[in-house]
This record gives sequence, C-alpha cells and structure tokens, in this order.
Amino acid sequence: MSNQIPEPAVPESAWSKSSYSSGEGGECVEVADAAGTVHIRDSKVRSGPVLTVTPDAWAGLVRLAADPTI
Repeated sequence: MSNQIPEPAVPESAWSKSSYSSGEGGECVEVADAAGTVHIRDSKVRSGPVLTVTPDAWAGLVRLAADPTI
C-alpha cells in the first residue's frame, strides 16, 4: 500500500530563486506560487521532491528565517 501524493505540475517558468542566492553552489531553494499554494524545491535538484504548503505556512517560515533572535 502506498500513500504517496502526486507531485504538483508546476511549469518551470513559475519557479524563482532567492535574490540572496550566490550561484556558487550553496544551499538554496526555489519557490513557485500557484493556485493558493506555495511549492518549494531544492534549486540543485530540480527533479527532486517538492514540498507544498499554504501561503500562511510559507509566510510563517519566512518570518522565522528572518528573525535575528533565533
């Protein structure tokens, strides 16, 4: 029995990489906003898994990442 969820079909043109990405092989994610969801993937493994979250969850993650007290 498998409970795998099919990966969303997101066109390549929808993905964007952080402006903070240096392009020198460091860790970076790409994000695509589509139909009330936010899709997140590893920019170095584009054919790899995609994490899909709500816009509120993504905003919360960004707030946590930007918090200098953490």
